[in-house]
Amino acid sequence: MELRVLRYFLAVAREGSITAAADLLHVTQPTLSRQLKDLEQELGKKLFIRSSHSIILTDEGLILRQRAEEIVNMVSKLEAEFNSMEDTVSGDVYIGGGETEAMKQIARVVKELQLKYPNIRYHLYSGNEEDVTDRLDKGLLDFGILIQPADLSKYNYINIPDKDVWGVIMRKDSPLAVKATIQSSDLLNVPLICSRQAIQQSYSKNEFADWFGEDFEKLNVVTTYNLAYNAAIMVEEGIGYAITLDKIVNTSSDSSLCFRPLNPKLESGLNIVWKKHHVFSTAASVFLQDIQTKFSSLS
Repeated sequence: MELRVLRYFLAVAREGSITAAADLLHVTQPTLSRQLKDLEQELGKKLFIRSSHSIILTDEGLILRQRAEEIVNMVSKLEAEFNSMEDTVSGDVYIGGGETEAMKQIARVVKELQLKYPNIRYHLYSGNEEDVTDRLDKGLLDFGILIQPADLSKYNYINIPDKDVWGVIMRKDSPLAVKATIQSSDLLNVPLICSRQAIQQSYSKNEFADWFGEDFEKLNVVTTYNLAYNAAIMVEEGIGYAITLDKIVNTSSDSSLCFRPLNPKLESGLNIVWKKHHVFSTAASVFLQDIQTKFSSLS
C-alpha cells in the first residue's frame, strides 16, 4: 500500500468527489479512479458508494479514512523531525580570555544561544594575551578575548562594547587605602605587582605605560602575574600593591582587600578575536554571527 495512494484516498474522502479531488491533486480523473479501484482490490473491500455527482464512504471506507489520517500524520511528523535534525546545531565552541568583567557580555550571548541551540557546548580557557594567542595560533581556540593593549595584526576582531577600569588592589590596612583614587606619584615608592601584559613594551601604543609617562621606568615592580587571583594572594600576604582591573578580585566587605581606581581614569578596551582564514565549525559560526549582530547593535 503506497502512501501516495492513501493521500489520494483522503483527498477524495474530504472533497466527496473524484472530480474535485483530481483537480486538487493535479491528476487526471481516470488516473485517480484507477488508483482507487486498485486500492479496493488490494484491500478486498468496497470503500466508496459512487453516484453521478458524489461519493459516500462505506463502513470500511470510514475505517480506512481514520487509519490513513493517522498514518499520513505520523509520516508528516517523522519527516518534520528529520528535517529539523538538519537544522539542529550542535558542537563545541572554544573561547579563551583574560580575567575581565566583560565576560558578562559573552555570557549573555551564550545564554541567548542556549535557548535556540541547546546542543552547543562552550569551553572556556583563562590566560593572558600570550597564553590565548598561542592557543589561537595552534587552532586550540576558536575565539580569544584580548584586553588592550594587545597585538591584533594577525587576527580578525570585533570590539566588545565594554571597558575595563584600571586601579590598585591593596590591603584595607595599607597607607594608600585612605585615598579615594590613586595617582602615579603614589606608586613610585611602593612595591608593585603588575600584569605582564600591561607592562610589556612591545606594542606601538601602550596606554598603561602612557598613563605613567616618564614615571613608568621608575616603578618598583617586585612581582608580575598573568591571572589576578594569584596576584590578590600576594597582596593579602603583604608582598605589595597589585595594579589590576576592577571587579575581578573580591573586595567585598568580607575581604581584607580593597580597590582604588587610578586618577586620571584609565580604561582598557576589549576585543574578541579569531584567526584569519580560520575554518569554523557550525557551532562556532553560529556564535560568531550572534556576537557580530549583538555587539554591532550595542556599539
